[in-house]
Amino acid sequence: MKLSWMSIGLVASLSHGIEALQTRQDVPRDQLQYGVNYFDQLINHFPDSEIYTKSNLSHGTFKQRYYFDDTYYKPGGPVYLYISGETSGPSRFSNLQTGIIQILMEATNGLGVILENRYYGQSYPFSTSTTDELLFLTTNQTIADNAYFAQNAVFPGIDCDLTAPGTPWILYGGSLAGAQTAASIKVYGDVLYAGIASSAPINVAVGYPEWYNTIQKYAPQDCITRINGIVDNFDLLISKNLTSAVKEFKSLFGLEVLIDDRDFAAAIADPIGNPGFYHSSTWQELNWNSTYGSRDFFYFCGNVSDIDAPEEITQVDYLFANYTNGVPWVTFKGAYIAAPEEGPALLSRVVDTSYEQQWCTWAFPAGVSNSIPPTPDIGAYNDFGSFNFSADRLAFIDGDQDVWNDLCYHSDFAPPRDASTDLHPEYLITGAGHHWDSYGILDVEAEPQFIREAHKWQIKTVKKWLRKFDDWKKSSKKP
Repeated sequence: MKLSWMSIGLVASLSHGIEALQTRQDVPRDQLQYGVNYFDQLINHFPDSEIYTKSNLSHGTFKQRYYFDDTYYKPGGPVYLYISGETSGPSRFSNLQTGIIQILMEATNGLGVILENRYYGQSYPFSTSTTDELLFLTTNQTIADNAYFAQNAVFPGIDCDLTAPGTPWILYGGSLAGAQTAASIKVYGDVLYAGIASSAPINVAVGYPEWYNTIQKYAPQDCITRINGIVDNFDLLISKNLTSAVKEFKSLFGLEVLIDDRDFAAAIADPIGNPGFYHSSTWQELNWNSTYGSRDFFYFCGNVSDIDAPEEITQVDYLFANYTNGVPWVTFKGAYIAAPEEGPALLSRVVDTSYEQQWCTWAFPAGVSNSIPPTPDIGAYNDFGSFNFSADRLAFIDGDQDVWNDLCYHSDFAPPRDASTDLHPEYLITGAGHHWDSYGILDVEAEPQFIREAHKWQIKTVKKWLRKFDDWKKSSKKP
């Protein structure tokens, strides 16, 4: 639907006194910096919705940052909108410099732009983030931002009108931003021409223990078996209410001051990860491109399974053997994949959804016009389509070793898929992790085969779409 209730032209294409793009020949492309521009974005796109109008904050606009690259642009080329998701716009510069947007721009003479998500970076509607002020941080508001921006964007230095739907706007997003891309194309498909949703969680659940299944299956098995054993034995101490032993075990990590066993379990699981709490680089942060990936997970696993560890380390394995019939804690055999609640687990079973919910409850006390629900309202998200999500010219691309894959298009829980078509294309990258296709090295032919072929597929898919754009534009015009 065209956002007809919104006035056109609320654009503030201001800069900080620097060029929109550093194109000096002495600056390598992977180090290019982009000047900031500002767009006057509506705080509330839905003036007739009581959900938002009950708040006295629902009027007005805020400054939303965007950055663009016109290095490859030629008149008639498309605009690629990179959906930045839950981080700042500058954190996504690599996608313009060498990543998927650069690849597509070069292949099709396009222009690339990053729009910073509302409430991230410096694109805040308000000076604080109270529960009432967060009322407007929703998927519906975010995807409306994308459509409204596409209809009104101005690119300093570009003399022609590049607004949608007169120009083909093609969205790309990975992870949460991938789901936002999919929703944008489904809801505003008469404005936004096409999109590529990478590792997009199109189905959500309150609990997602399957996050660990990929690690359980693909990580080094000597490491995984040992972690499974440690978790099982810690949970055994909890179940038997052996509080002294639990406290002694906590002291090995210097965490005996933690009273809540769930706090302790979450803390020691940090190198493995927990979808709600982790600070280390985990399996999710692995990457085929070493510039952006981290090997921290394998360093951690190497330490866990080190057969030449010093005696003072190995002796720790025997400290609690009396609780496990004399068997050292790290030699239990692990079985292959089961839900953490029932089978081998990488995270203690004391950490459940109620534990994570309490953090939200503490962080966001009820306001005057907004409050968080006692459990996530997954219906508001899954109503976009869940595993049956579909829209014309919306491509889904996933990695089969992604910890989030069972929430994505290629999930094992999804219904059987029809063959990929030009209108509804899909691609599963064997051996890939979390939106690995978003990264590049300025030479597609030099990439690893599994990534190279995915990028070639994306280029072909987009070119096919662009050949049909004029027909789409004619058919979408209202009499």
